[in-house]
Amino acid sequence: MSMTHWQAAFAGRIARDEPQWLAPMRAAAMTSFNALGFPTTALEDWNYTSLSSIAEVPFTVGASASSTTVADLTPYMINAEWPTIVLLNGSYSPSLSSLDSIPAGMLVMDLAQATREQPALMQQHFGTVATSEHALTSMNMGLMQDGVFVHVPKHVESETPIHILHVSDASAAMSAKFPRTLIVAEAFAKATVLESFVGMADVAYFTNHVAEVVVGEHATITHTKIQRESDLATHVSTTEVYQARNSHYVNFSMAMGSKLSRTNVYTVLDGDGGGVTLNGLYLGKGTQHTDHQTRIEHAQPNCFSRELYKGVLDDASRAVFNGKVYVHPIAQKTDGKQSNHTLLLSPDARIDTKPQLEIFADDVRCTHGATVGRMDEAGLFYMKSRGVPAETARRLLTYAFAADVLETIENETVKQALEQLTLERYAGSGNNTAHAAREH
Repeated sequence: MSMTHWQAAFAGRIARDEPQWLAPMRAAAMTSFNALGFPTTALEDWNYTSLSSIAEVPFTVGASASSTTVADLTPYMINAEWPTIVLLNGSYSPSLSSLDSIPAGMLVMDLAQATREQPALMQQHFGTVATSEHALTSMNMGLMQDGVFVHVPKHVESETPIHILHVSDASAAMSAKFPRTLIVAEAFAKATVLESFVGMADVAYFTNHVAEVVVGEHATITHTKIQRESDLATHVSTTEVYQARNSHYVNFSMAMGSKLSRTNVYTVLDGDGGGVTLNGLYLGKGTQHTDHQTRIEHAQPNCFSRELYKGVLDDASRAVFNGKVYVHPIAQKTDGKQSNHTLLLSPDARIDTKPQLEIFADDVRCTHGATVGRMDEAGLFYMKSRGVPAETARRLLTYAFAADVLETIENETVKQALEQLTLERYAGSGNNTAHAAREH
């Protein structure tokens, strides 16, 4: 049923007004998805994450009319003064977006406008980094409704983040969304892009997001993703990155929502002297399932990679981390470090972690490691002996464990926002508790 359903959804969208070059790409993607089908646990990269709960669900593509207002989005605005483009239930919402303060020289627009006004750039880059190798990436290409294009021209540098806000409200119930993000930074450019995925209602839906990032020579892109979808939602997001010589891509992933979430980050260091930094924090509760998959491909020499993912799992939640670093024979002088650390707060919580190195060069420095542990009983005893109530001490130690990776975020506003979300999860929202958590 699932393939027939999605093929019918695609057929119903064929008549959309699209550039001539895009239609065959979408058709080929749907053919690929039809052949591959939903990934199953028989695939190595999906051993511990099953999509069987949604594979046969007849989700509608798109959502019904919504009454969401700008005021409703206030709790999800990291900084109301930043340029913000809103995708409501998968489609661009001009009335909810605020793009007056886009930094000079940059372009930020929805994909429909981009294909009309920037056809050369779109045809040059769209669909070239994220390929049909992965079934859900093909599904996204075939069924995408809308998305965002961010272009940073040569030598343009901006310290003002661009906020892409993906919102799902009550009208998204039993729907599927396929948003797309394309970020292109030309030579010597620098920019920060923040993508937030939020669920405003406790309803079930499916988000399948794909981001393509092109980082030109000597360019730097900082890309942060915050996932706090509905607790009934299923969220899959794939980010694929191409990096040129001396470029730097910095990614931070925060996952704390959804019934089931999967975040893929794949990058290719295809120029001498490039670097990539992938960090993340996942917070699980109840029966949440959170999966992070990373792949760093060192395709040229003299490049570095850094990874630090930390997780806190409570109740019967489960997490998966699979990080692969692949070093080509030509990639001499590679310097790579990868770490995954998980704190289990419950005997029923579980993590499956597998850091991997595949090295085919002989002059490299590469390390990887993973730890899984329970609460620090010595630290807990020490705090209790100093008069800190047991539950408060437990929450403070949990926050301190998570805060370590949050400190890697350079933008102070984003860092404080994610710290607050973590505090509210584990240390309560009171000012005294928050202050104590930061002090410890």
